[in-house]
Amino acid sequence: MALGLFRVCLVVVTAIINHPLLFPRENATVPENEEEIIRQMQAHQEKLQLEQLRLEEEMARLAADKEAEKEALERVAEEGQQQNENRTAWDLWSTLCMILFLVIEVWRQDHQDAPSPECLGSDEDELPDLQGAPLRGLTLPNRATLDHFYERCIRGATADAARTREFVEGFVDDLLEALRSLCSRDSDMEVEDFIGVDSMYENWQVNKPLLCDLFVPFMPPEPYHFHPELWCSGRSVPLDRQGYGQIKVVRADEDTLGCICGKTKLGEDMLCLLHGRNNVVRRGSKVADPLCAPDSPYLDTMRVMKWFQTALTRAWHRIAHKYEFDLAFGQLDTPGSLKIRFRSGKFMPFNLIPVIQCDDSDLYFVSHLAREPGEGTQAPSTDWLLSFAVYERHFLRVTSKALPDGACHLSCLQIASFLLSKQSRLTGPSGLGNYHLKTALLHLLLARRPADWKAEQLDARLHELLCFLEKSLLEKKLQHFFIGNRKVPEAMGLPEAVRRAEPLNLFRPFVLQRSLYRKTVDSFYEMLKNAPALISEYSLHITSDHVSLPPKTVIL
Repeated sequence: MALGLFRVCLVVVTAIINHPLLFPRENATVPENEEEIIRQMQAHQEKLQLEQLRLEEEMARLAADKEAEKEALERVAEEGQQQNENRTAWDLWSTLCMILFLVIEVWRQDHQDAPSPECLGSDEDELPDLQGAPLRGLTLPNRATLDHFYERCIRGATADAARTREFVEGFVDDLLEALRSLCSRDSDMEVEDFIGVDSMYENWQVNKPLLCDLFVPFMPPEPYHFHPELWCSGRSVPLDRQGYGQIKVVRADEDTLGCICGKTKLGEDMLCLLHGRNNVVRRGSKVADPLCAPDSPYLDTMRVMKWFQTALTRAWHRIAHKYEFDLAFGQLDTPGSLKIRFRSGKFMPFNLIPVIQCDDSDLYFVSHLAREPGEGTQAPSTDWLLSFAVYERHFLRVTSKALPDGACHLSCLQIASFLLSKQSRLTGPSGLGNYHLKTALLHLLLARRPADWKAEQLDARLHELLCFLEKSLLEKKLQHFFIGNRKVPEAMGLPEAVRRAEPLNLFRPFVLQRSLYRKTVDSFYEMLKNAPALISEYSLHITSDHVSLPPKTVIL
């Protein structure tokens, strides 16, 4: 109790002592500093207000940035969505284009397999496009003018064709016989009899001088033999190498194509009757043949060309003393281009072309031919061009027997070839050659009835031939007559692989070479424009620049 009273008294005393009224001196500075404190508080308040404003502005700026960022994100999202929509539309469009392309390709294949006016038909109604082709409004001479031109110019210029063939064939027989006598059967190529091909043996040669083309087949010495590989035999080849093939040189004891002993292991109690135990098939062995490409079993065209030129030179030196003329190579880029030079200054060219027979057919692999302007790049040295010249000659011979007497099919081809050669001399060579003219004629012969080729229809058939060429040029498509053409009679004996191959477009180079195509089209229409003047001019003159053939002089 006492302690509690003491505590209360102590608090009261302390309060009295500390009261400001009792001690005024100690608190005299409070009133004096009040205004300064107020000013400081006002200044601090203003500072706080400014800081508040700054913070409010900062908050507003952050809010604006967030809003802008939000808008940007929304815009990016919209753009991404639009891009996705565009990508989806593009993918859909690409898919539709691919489907359309496939449909067109399927339709094209079906259209090629279906009967076409170029390949089949016997009625004139099957060739509506050819009948109405305008040739840009250019007209050809009438039948009377064409008949007069043919009799005065072409028939007279080719009157010596039979004598020329006889002379060249006799000389080539002697030359090849000398070549065989210089060759060793054990180590050299075996040369066979020649085969006459192309215009001189198809009776439509028109250009001077008359030129004989002769195939010279050859075979390898034993124990080697040739194994041809066509472009359509299953191997992948570029489009510009279609129509070519390769020739593999194999030994008889290495050819496992028809024997399984090189592909499987035979038991100890089994014996191959072809090869035996002492004649084991050697896999991967390289053919040491001088005419093959380096490190390759395939025959090299360049080496064959050099071998053939050397062999012909040696053969001529053996028999040169029997003749009163000289023999020389005509063109450096053609191995068998030969030229007989008479003492009178006249000459007679002919071609000896080394070829290899394709199996047992009439197809021949040609080592080298004069290049057409539209052939493009040079073929690899192991690629051999497949020639259908023997089949073409056989087809023309068989077809001619079914045509009326004096049929105009060869006359059309001769006139067209004449016009083309004259135009080439005026404007230079183009992508159109005599082989294209003959291919067009073969298509028309298969499409037309025999009665359509009577002599009095020369003008109509010539017009149709030129219209066919015009249509082919404008479409950049002229199909090879034999390759992939199942309308060719089976009696021709074409290999089944060739009949079932994809059609070969002879005008395919025009798709890639636009300048050549433009030049060819311009030259074609220029030829049609100049045709009436050329025919009228040459009809007034009889050509007399044929070569007189001297008798063969033999020194006994």
